[in-house]
Amino acid sequence: TTSLAFFIYSHQPPLPTQTDERDVVPARFRIAKPTKNDTPRRTMKISAPGALLAVLATCSCAPSVAFTPLALQQRHSIIASAPSQISSVQDKPRVHRHEASSLFSSASEELFVRKPRPPYIPGEIPDPDYVRIFDTTLRDGEQSPGATLTSQEKLEIARMLAKLGVDVIEAGFPIASPDDFAAVKQIADTVGNEVFEDGYVPVICGLSRANPKDIERSWDAVKGAKLPRVHTFIATSPIHMETKLNKTPDEVVEIAVNAVKFVKSLGCNDIEFSPEDAGRSEPEFLYRILSEVIKAGATTLNIPDTTGWNMPWEFGELIKKLRENVEGADKVVFSTHCQNDLGLATANSLAGALNGARQLECTINGIGERAGNASLEEVVMSLALKGSSKFQGGPGTGKLYTAINPVHITPTSKMVSEYTGMVCQPHKAIVGANAFQHESGIHQDGMIKNKSTYEIMTPESIGLMRGEAQSGAGIVLGKHSGRNAVGTRLKELGYDLDMEKLNAVFARFKQVAEKKKGGLEDEDLEALVIDQAGMSNMLWKLTGLQVSTGMSGIPTATVKLMGPDMVERYVATTGTGPVDAVYKAIDAIVGVQVELESYQLSAVNEGIEAMAVTRVSISPKEGGVNDVPSLHSQSGQFKIRKFSGSGSDTDIITSSARAYVSALNKLLSWNARRAQQASAEHEAEESNSNINSDSVPAKAMAVTTEAP
Repeated sequence: TTSLAFFIYSHQPPLPTQTDERDVVPARFRIAKPTKNDTPRRTMKISAPGALLAVLATCSCAPSVAFTPLALQQRHSIIASAPSQISSVQDKPRVHRHEASSLFSSASEELFVRKPRPPYIPGEIPDPDYVRIFDTTLRDGEQSPGATLTSQEKLEIARMLAKLGVDVIEAGFPIASPDDFAAVKQIADTVGNEVFEDGYVPVICGLSRANPKDIERSWDAVKGAKLPRVHTFIATSPIHMETKLNKTPDEVVEIAVNAVKFVKSLGCNDIEFSPEDAGRSEPEFLYRILSEVIKAGATTLNIPDTTGWNMPWEFGELIKKLRENVEGADKVVFSTHCQNDLGLATANSLAGALNGARQLECTINGIGERAGNASLEEVVMSLALKGSSKFQGGPGTGKLYTAINPVHITPTSKMVSEYTGMVCQPHKAIVGANAFQHESGIHQDGMIKNKSTYEIMTPESIGLMRGEAQSGAGIVLGKHSGRNAVGTRLKELGYDLDMEKLNAVFARFKQVAEKKKGGLEDEDLEALVIDQAGMSNMLWKLTGLQVSTGMSGIPTATVKLMGPDMVERYVATTGTGPVDAVYKAIDAIVGVQVELESYQLSAVNEGIEAMAVTRVSISPKEGGVNDVPSLHSQSGQFKIRKFSGSGSDTDIITSSARAYVSALNKLLSWNARRAQQASAEHEAEESNSNINSDSVPAKAMAVTTEAP
């Protein structure tokens, strides 16, 4: 039988194959394409039973490795060699380059190996080609309307940013509120002290305006980190100095210098200074003020295009001129912070890198004030694909690189989207739902033949495991599916949930699967994750809902909620519609006074049994019992916070109720923490009437009109 198998194999014609430059199979194991000069081989027909016997005989003498999936063989090989690929920054201070690119590799352990980076030194980067990534999602990103995050959500995002490998995490604006201070301090004390095996630990940064109260608050929040940084700023454009600050240029310079000196006097040796609205400032004034703050002790100079005004060539030229004309420019790291008002934030950031900026400030999904910030995923993947060939002209060799691990981009993007309630548009670069989708027939034909025809990177390289759809085994998730199947599919979709969250999602999965025929699709599963994202601070829980509505009757809703005391309460109310009636009943039970800012309802897929996802945004009524004003970092004005929530269900009324309760839980949790922290601070002030400080006395500072 073995001879028959060999005979059959040797007489089979070579099959035409399609090659893919991302194919990881070594060349010696590939089947060569037939040429025109090849002599056709003769074929032999045998019966089906004979073929089965031949296959069985061949399998009986094949080595076990023949049945090991190729991806698993490669994974074992990579794991065996991984230790030699990782260099410790602490043990080997010399710079190691990460030359190999995994952008066209299939999913493997290689994607998860952390990339080496130069040792962290404030004001200096040992390798002039290395670009630091400064993430401000938790500060500028949270300033997006409705993007309020809880302390726990901020901590989880910070941990994902560390896993992603960002160099600096701007954790917040500590002076804004007691809750903001506590969140920044928690991140500094935990994430800022969690050292990875390769010696990496992120810098934790706090933002402050140029006045003593802000600076002290910021330093107190971040000083517990292994690598703390204070970021202070003051506006330098004529329109800001004249109308907002009401200060002369000389006064602004004095304030900036005194601010940097004060930060240094507190014991901080990593100081970032930003001339706000630098994109519209006079270059000569920027030369002057930046030269002075360098003398005062600044180690990083951040150049913000605060209003998104500059064209890429303008902003790049500005960075170049600053490096050439600022005294002491060789002693600091130049940084960019670009807003997206004209859709040029990423382009301006890259133009800054081309002209010598070696820190780029950005946010996950590009969220932020107004039109948002430079998108981290766009900046990072641009440098990953083009950094080694298109950035000549600045310092170094022009082969720019970062230490970001792109495989964590998708999970981080999804987490930020869920927690902030800000969904990416489908056509968003890198992380949009359509970024790796192909519907055109011509495109599909090209993708079938060679994926590189229409994709410049693989979805697997950013953590979107498209090649493992349905777990590679045709698994359909339904009411009989187990926790392991659900958890495996969620990981493939980019959700790395801990056991507690997985259990919560699985419980909801079982509830929905009982009602939905045909199993749950990926979109349904993602909707359940979004639904549970707002339940981390669950004070009130929806336990019952009954609605009566129609054209001839008055919409009536009976709602049952379980409160923090584990007691169920129910109320029946009427409204202009079923959702209005439900929301009024919830307000009556919880005892809140809020305004519904936005309400969005969408179906995650097609069909009568489609899951509904509801997203709402609420704000406390001004002067009401739940009023929660907070300080804005740029305007210096108090603003009313907005809180978002999301919910999902096959019933649109239930989905709407869950979203509203989720938003209220965020509001109430934020208020509770704020009251608790204010009470603790008040008691501390009473017990310590004489404040002892080890800080070095600093020169008296002029206080800006922005001071709270």
